[in-house]
Formats: sequence, structure tokens, C-alpha cells
Amino acid sequence: MFACTLAEICAAVGGTLLQECGGTITSVGTDSRKAAAGQLFIPLVGERFDGHDYLESALSGGAEACLTARRPERLLSGKGYILVADTMLALKALSTWYREKFEIPFVQVTGSAGKTTTKEMIAAVLGRRFRVHKTRENLNNLIGTPLTLLELEEQHEAAVIETGMDHFGQIRYMGQMVQPDFAVITNVGDAHAENLGSSRQGVLRAKSEIFENLQPGGIAVLNGDDELLRKIALRKETLFCGRGANCQVRVSRVEELGLEGLRCTVTTGWDTYDVRVAAPGAYMIYPAAMAIAIGERLGLTKDEMLSGILDYRPVGSRMHLIRLPEDRLIIDDCYNANPQSMAEALHLLAGTPCRHRLAVLGDMNELGELSISAHRRVGELTKELKIDTIIAIGDKAKYMTETAEKGIYWYPDIAGAMETLRSQFTPGTAALVKASHSMAFERIVAELEKQ
Repeated sequence: MFACTLAEICAAVGGTLLQECGGTITSVGTDSRKAAAGQLFIPLVGERFDGHDYLESALSGGAEACLTARRPERLLSGKGYILVADTMLALKALSTWYREKFEIPFVQVTGSAGKTTTKEMIAAVLGRRFRVHKTRENLNNLIGTPLTLLELEEQHEAAVIETGMDHFGQIRYMGQMVQPDFAVITNVGDAHAENLGSSRQGVLRAKSEIFENLQPGGIAVLNGDDELLRKIALRKETLFCGRGANCQVRVSRVEELGLEGLRCTVTTGWDTYDVRVAAPGAYMIYPAAMAIAIGERLGLTKDEMLSGILDYRPVGSRMHLIRLPEDRLIIDDCYNANPQSMAEALHLLAGTPCRHRLAVLGDMNELGELSISAHRRVGELTKELKIDTIIAIGDKAKYMTETAEKGIYWYPDIAGAMETLRSQFTPGTAALVKASHSMAFERIVAELEKQ
């Protein structure tokens, strides 16, 4: 964040200045434990916490100033205070005001699966030409998005912002801050269907909120092979990306290289690209095609785009390949799970050259009425793909065992499964570890790495 005065911030959030501070504001934070010099501390309020309880601690710890929805009993000398009606809405107003200072291309990415992969791919491609600011880690929610925008610096020349959601209105809320020039939807699946009418139509409606804040002259970049997205008709320019005949950015001649990634040809209205992706998974054709669609519009050369795609590497626990002694392999994909991403991961596992294929699978949450059938379908898929051993963990994952065929184990929790996990992770084994993030399957990955 470039330096701002407290008076500027007060005007941006429509607050009342209770006391001026001695310096300027150079960052924004919501965690009192990470208070630092030059920081504006914003105390947020949740069901089980109230950041106002730590207001004085943050200021004493080094923060320059704060927003507050409660008038403090005393004001610390030399510290700035701005009174607002609601700190969450003030955070939104501040980030909206700040974002408008940047006349650079903004890309907003959402979707049921593959958001982070697509964000990272687009950033890798644009990074060959521009200094790119992107969403860090999983800061893609109602708090992370404004904080990400407030991290923009004067040197940035493009921004790629990932936005996730689990309820109606959230993509609209974040879009009002991002104000994208490119609106990207990776796909429409069953993730969070429990909160969206238990249907993909509800998920589509929630994701489509991204178009409401697409800027004049902006472009929608969509998965053209998604049965719901390809029916969308917008008044904005739309680029469909995929294998289908309706796609303006069309993928053909896909050659999967297993764990080494894939090759494909991407054809646009302007050029043809022979693409090499170094990350595994057939779905990688979509982020690559979307990155080319955006890169072309921003004037990147063919070499810049192709080298940017080749630069991409998975981040975090997303198709992270961990190679261990004695030909053991962990496919760490435990960041999150839904029926679509689970199927992609199982297909990758089935294609590995290892002697023994082990699927360690957990609950897929927030599927609502689809939950039982979705977990049973995963079990059926393990049978179709001839996965050697399935270790299912969690109450919902138990339904997988009803339709799986061989080598099936079920446990209610990770602790109960560990002995079997260790015994099954033999030399020559490829182990896929995947579940919803709340299942904390990173603990399993850590234990298997020790072995």
C-alpha cells in the first residue's frame, strides 16, 4: 500500500476523525498480533470474536491508527482513531477507493474448482510482461479480497484476484471492490450447493454475479465445455475456452503425459499455439487456454505466453507431487474437494505407472442433498478406474465404500486410519490424499512423508 494520510482514509470510509496520528498509513491489518509501524488496524466482528477487544493491544504493539465502531473510553497519545458505523463495510469502502487509484488491468477469477490454479496460471503468463499483483494463499473471501487489493503498490501493472464464495451475494460484494476488466469462471460444479439451493443452477446464479461489476469494454472468459456456462448469453464480449466447437479459444490435439503434464494446441482468432504444461491433470487445458485468451488481449507475444504457461507450478496442496524413496509418490491434493475435482484427481492416480495405487479419500462438504449420491459416485469411479486400495475417512466418505469394489477400508477419523495408511503405503505406491479442507488431511501427508 502506498502512503495515505488518515484524513484521506477518513473521507474514503465516511468516518469521523476522533484523533489524528503522527505519521502516514502504509498498510492495513486485521490481526492485532501482527500490528506493525505504519499500519491501520481494522477490528472486525464475528460470531465468536470482536476485534475491538484488541484495539489498544494493536495500537500499543505498533499500529499507527485504527478504525473503530465503538467509541473508545480513552485515546492513546499519538495514535489515530476513525469512528465508523461498521468496520467490515469500512474495509470494503477503503479497498474500493484504493483500487480506483490503479488504471491497470484487473482479472477476477471464480469457479467451483480450479480457481487458484487458474489464477496462478494467468499470473504466470502476465508476469512475463507485467509486474503482477495476485491473491496470496487462500485470501479469496470477504476479508481476504479487500486486504489483497490494499496490498497493491505503485509499481504493479496488472492484478489477478481470486474470489471464492459459499453464499449468494458474496461474488457481487467482492466484485464491487475488484471492478474487473476480465471476469473468469472456471466451471460450475456442486461445491457449496448446500447453501445455494442444492443445485448447479443455484451455483451458476451465484457465480454469475461476477458479471455485474465487469467494467465497460470488459471481457468474460468462460469454460466453454461446461454445460451451464456455455448457455450464458451476455451483452459483454465473451470468450469461451475449451474443446467444443463453440469455443473462440479452442483446444485440440491434447496429449496427456501423466505426471509430467500435457501438450495441446490452442487456436484463437489470431494465432495457433503449441502449448506445453508441466503440471499434471487433463483439466490444465482450461487455465492454459484462459491465460492465452487474456494474454492476447493485453498484447503479450506468443513466446511470452508459452513460456509463462511452462513456468506454472502447482501451489500448496493442489496436485502437489511428493516423490519419496523406493518409488513412493504422494499426490497431495488435500486443499479441498468436490465431486468434479475428486474425479480429476482419481483419473490422474489411475494413470500413474506405480505398482500400487492407493486413494486416501475424505468427506466432501457442503453438497446438501447431493452429498450421499456424490460420495457413492466416487466409490463407483474407484471401481471403474481399478484403484487398488481405498481408505475412506469420515462420516460422509463411508458412502464411498458402498459402491467401491476391492481393497476398501473405512475409518471415522484420521487417528483410526493411520496404522492402515502406513501399512498400505508400501514401496512402489502412489497415494492420492484428497478431502475437503476441514478434514485436515495435511496431517496424513505429513505422516506419510515421514515414512
